[in-house]
Amino acid sequence: MTFWIVTALITLSVSVLFFLVILRARSSGEPAAAYDLRLYRQQLKEVDRDLARGVIQENDAERIRTEVSRRILAADAALKQHEDGAAQPKVPSLIAAGAVGALLLGGAFALYTNLGAPGYGDLALDYRLALAAEQAANRPSQTEMEATAEPFEMPTPQADYVELVERLREAAASRPTDPRGQALLAQHEARLGNFVQAYEAKAKFIELSNGDVNPEDYAEQAELMILASGGLVSPEAEAALKEALTRDPRNGTGRYYWGLMMGQTGRPDIAFGIWRETLINGPEGAPWIEAIRAQIADMAFRAGQEIDPALLQARQPQPDQPGPTAEQMQAASEMSPEEQQDMIRGMVDGLSDRLASEGGTASEWARLISALTVLGDVERANRIYAEAQSRFADAPEQAAIITTAARQAGLITE
Repeated sequence: MTFWIVTALITLSVSVLFFLVILRARSSGEPAAAYDLRLYRQQLKEVDRDLARGVIQENDAERIRTEVSRRILAADAALKQHEDGAAQPKVPSLIAAGAVGALLLGGAFALYTNLGAPGYGDLALDYRLALAAEQAANRPSQTEMEATAEPFEMPTPQADYVELVERLREAAASRPTDPRGQALLAQHEARLGNFVQAYEAKAKFIELSNGDVNPEDYAEQAELMILASGGLVSPEAEAALKEALTRDPRNGTGRYYWGLMMGQTGRPDIAFGIWRETLINGPEGAPWIEAIRAQIADMAFRAGQEIDPALLQARQPQPDQPGPTAEQMQAASEMSPEEQQDMIRGMVDGLSDRLASEGGTASEWARLISALTVLGDVERANRIYAEAQSRFADAPEQAAIITTAARQAGLITE
């Protein structure tokens, strides 16, 4: 109600201003009647001077005075009328002012009704965070999402392939404790577009493996559940994603779908941050990279963030760096461990010298940091990391690659 009161007062104030301007209709310049008065008074003085010089006769002077006096009275009346604000008809002015006021009030209300959101509450940050949390907590279940999901269009499989999958189903059913059979069944059910059967088989595989599985297995299970629900992330799929990311926080599939879930539950700010970091870390060509690249611009808009246009473009592969020749590899195989270590250190020193003199890409600096850490030269690796940070201070996307390498190498722990 407060919004409507404030809006009405503002609109009414503007309407009153227009009303007064139209009603008074005062001119900002000097009225023509004032100029006429000065001119006629000057003519009266000229008549007296002409009469004194004998240019005109007395009767002519009297006739001119009478005419000029009549014009002075008319100009004076017009000047007073202008000063009283009655330079235009009163009734039409009232009608015009009322019409303008009604147009402003009615037009503002009509525009807001059409383009605004009547009855919508204030969207303070705390309220939006609470709304997002409520939205995430009250999502439909996996089964409910599947009931309303639009099926994905899949290519028509060949008849012999369908027959092979049917045999696989029978074999998996006959050996219910064989995890490998369930893994194969999940893979081939997914190829047929049977995502419900696929994620159920994947869940059975994980169960039979007694937890001895990779983070990617949980990520694949979540992905199959999301495909079965039409692209929505259910609470059950979230649990599988959480398990994958707990085991491997850098899992690309898990990070992509976790960001997707955050976008679906009202937290595009978190989604954008996750996707941006995942896109920077790559690797280029991974299946989740193109999926993120296709959607991150929209997520950035929803989050009110700006994105580096370079992230939206596929990175060009770097030219191959010179490596050891076949002869060098053969010679290295015949070296002692100490000699091999010296050879590796020489290659690392060559890369370091080239980067120091010619510069290089962020990936090359990251590779040097990793190599020095493996060689145990942590102090030098820290110096290289500090230098790389300085070189790429104005390129945050490239600096992030350096930071990731330093983090993986153990140089930074936060």
